Amino acid sequence: MVINWTHIYKRYKGLWVALKDDEVSIIASGKTVKDVMEESKKEGFNASLLFRVPARIIP
Repeated sequence: MVINWTHIYKRYKGLWVALKDDEVSIIASGKTVKDVMEESKKEGFNASLLFRVPARIIP
């Protein structure tokens, strides 16, 4: 299954994000993994997928 993360890239360039199990819904975002994990826990989630959105895409 192909998942389009274009909307994530546009809004979260250069940030770390935590996604729900559907791999589309954002739980939290921040400048560091620690910030994202803390926010995820506050929201009641153990982030199953963390990744850093590239600041720019190099073709």
